[in-house]
Amino acid sequence: MNTSIPASLAAAAQAIDDLKKTIHYHSHRYYVLDNPELSDSEYDQLLRRLIDVETAYPSLITPDSPSQRVGGVPADGFERVAHLTPMFSLGNAFSAGELSSFDARVRSGLDIAEVEYVVELKIDGLAMNLVYENGRLTRGATRGDGTYGEDVTTNIRTIRSVPLVLQDEGGIPPLLEVRGEVYLPRREFDRLNALREKAGEALMANPRNAAAGSIRQLDPKITAERALDIFMHGLGTEEGLGVDTHSAMLEKLQLLGFKINPHYRLFNNIDDVAAYCESWAEKRVDLPYDIDGLVVKVNNLASQRALGSTAKDPRWAIAYKFPAEQGTTVVEDIFVRVGRTGALTPTAILRPVRLAGSTVSRATLHNADFIEEKDIRIGDTVIVHKAGEIIPEVISVITNRRTGSEVPFIMPATCPECDKPIVREPGEVAHKCVNPHCPALLREGLIHFVSRDAMNIDGLGPAVIASLLEAGLVQDAADLYSLKPEVLVALDRMGEKSANNLVAAIAASKEAGLARALFALGIRYVGAKASTILAQRYGDIDKLAEAGIEELMTIDEIGPKIAESAASYFADPDNLAYIEKLKATGIKLTEERKAAVSQELAGKTFVLTGTLSMARKEAEALISACGGKVSSAVSKKTSYVVAGTEAGSKLDKANELGITVLDEEQFRALVQKPQA
Repeated sequence: MNTSIPASLAAAAQAIDDLKKTIHYHSHRYYVLDNPELSDSEYDQLLRRLIDVETAYPSLITPDSPSQRVGGVPADGFERVAHLTPMFSLGNAFSAGELSSFDARVRSGLDIAEVEYVVELKIDGLAMNLVYENGRLTRGATRGDGTYGEDVTTNIRTIRSVPLVLQDEGGIPPLLEVRGEVYLPRREFDRLNALREKAGEALMANPRNAAAGSIRQLDPKITAERALDIFMHGLGTEEGLGVDTHSAMLEKLQLLGFKINPHYRLFNNIDDVAAYCESWAEKRVDLPYDIDGLVVKVNNLASQRALGSTAKDPRWAIAYKFPAEQGTTVVEDIFVRVGRTGALTPTAILRPVRLAGSTVSRATLHNADFIEEKDIRIGDTVIVHKAGEIIPEVISVITNRRTGSEVPFIMPATCPECDKPIVREPGEVAHKCVNPHCPALLREGLIHFVSRDAMNIDGLGPAVIASLLEAGLVQDAADLYSLKPEVLVALDRMGEKSANNLVAAIAASKEAGLARALFALGIRYVGAKASTILAQRYGDIDKLAEAGIEELMTIDEIGPKIAESAASYFADPDNLAYIEKLKATGIKLTEERKAAVSQELAGKTFVLTGTLSMARKEAEALISACGGKVSSAVSKKTSYVVAGTEAGSKLDKANELGITVLDEEQFRALVQKPQA
C-alpha cells in the first residue's frame, strides 16, 4: 500500500474517494454479511491510511467518511427533529385468537378472502429513523413521540452495520427514510456489565435499556465503544424505490447495504402465522439478541395504504407479544450490599412470588437513582419481572394500593459494614465505601478469588467464607492456604469429611496457573480473557509486574484502561507484598506459554453448549487465543460445536447440519495443538 501523502488537493481527493469506497465495501462484508475478505489488521491499515490523508487535507473530511464512525465532539444536547413520515406504534396480540381477530379485520377492510402476511422478529431495542439523500446518510433520529424525535446522527454513524453510503445495486433512490431497531447483542451487554461491575459502577438493567442509553450518550466516543447493531425493517418517505410488497422492500434494502433480520417469513393464512409466532417462544433463547415477540404485516403495500391507520396504530400490522413473565408482590424491606469495589447496591426483600418457574424473594434496585425514578418505598405493592429472563427486577409501583404506611428509602450516609462515610463522586451513579479495610471488600474479594472463573475452589462458598472471617481465620486470600482440617471442623455445619475435602480443594488450586491467579486478584478491568492474554505474553507474574503501561499497550486486545489499571496495580508496594505472600503459599504464579497454535483455527467459529468442566470464559479465551471466535447460535457458518454434558437444541441442530461436534477432551486437544 502506498503510504505517502498525496502532493496535491486533487490527488488527495481521489485517494480519499478510493479509500472510502474500499472501506465501505469491506465494512459491509464484515458487519452486515458476516463474510469478511480482509483480516482485521488489513482493514485497520486502510482506515489508518484514510485518516492520515484526511489529517493532511482536513477540508476533504465529509460526514460519510468511515473515519467519522469513532465519534466527534460531545454534544450539549439533542435537537428535536420532525420525521418525514410519522412513526406509528403497534397494537398488540397475545394469543392465536387475537391474531385471528386481526386477520378478520384486515380481510373485511380489504374485502378479500385471503391475505398474504410477512412475519418478522420483533427486536427488543430502540426504534430508529434514518434519512438518506442521494445515497448518503444525512440524519438519524429516535422515534420520540412518533412525529418528532431526537437527532442522534453522530451516534448512529458509530454503528458499523449502518451504511454511511448506500450501495449502487439496483439504483439508489434520491430520498429514502428507512426504519429499524438498534439493539445491543447479549454478549456485548454481558461484557459491558462485567466491566461496570469491576469498576464498581451500577449494572445496566437489560440490553434494551443499555441500547437506548448508548444511543443517547452526549459523547459519541462512548457510543462507539459499545458494539451496537441494527436491523432495518420498514419505510417512511421514499422516492423511486420501486417495490410493491414489504418482502420485496426488505430484499431491496438488503441490496442497498442494510442489515435485514433473516428470520422473516411469508404466509397465506393466519393459522400458519400464529404457529410461526408461537414457535419462537422457546427458540428465542438461542438468539444472540433479545426479542419480545413478532410483528405481523400485510405484505402488499397497496393493501397497507388502503387499510390506513388509526390515530396511533396502523391497521395493517400488529405485534404478537410473548406472555409476560411478571408478578405482583410487596417490598417488605430494602437492604444495601457492599460489593468488592465498595459500590453499594440496594436490594428489595420481596414477599415471595412465583415468577418464570421459580420463587422470587429478592430483586435488584440497582442504585439510588433507580429507586427515586420509580419512587419505590418499603411496603409498596410492585410489579416485578425477570430482566433478561434471569435477574428479578421491579418494573413499577402500584401507587393506588398505598395506605400511607409506606416508608421512603434513603441511601445510608455511612457504610453498613464498616460505618465509614459513603461518597458519591460527581457524575457517578454509584455510592461507594472507600475504606480499604472495609470487611465487605475483604469478604467479596475472597468470594471472587475462589470463584469458578478464578481459583475455582469447590466447597468454599459465601457462607463458609463468612464463617472463616467471623472466626478470624483469614485476613486475605493467602491465609486460605494455611487452613487445617482440625481448625475447620470447629466451624458451623463443617464436618470432618467436608473439612478434609475443602483443604484438598484449596491445595489443588495452587496449580491453577497464572491466568486464573491474575483474574483472582481482582485487578480492575482485567477480566478472564485479558488475564489469559497477559499470562501467555509474560508467563511469569514478576515479568508482568515489571512491564510498564506503554509496553502493555502494545499487546493486542489490551487497551489503555486495562494497561493503566494493571500497571497501577503492580506499582503499589502493598499489592507487591501481597503477591509475595501468595508466592510463599506455593501458588503457581507462572504459566506455560503455548506454542503457536494451528493456523487452521484462524477465523473458525465455535459454539459452546452444555456444561463444561472448565469455565465458559476460559473456553472462550482459549478459542480467541487460537484465532477463532465464539458465536451463541448454530448456523451453516459454524465450524465446531463444543458439547458438554446436558447439551440441548444446539447439539441437535449441529447434527442436523452436519457440523463437527467436539467433546471437551477433543476441544482441549484442538485448541492446544502446536503449530506444525
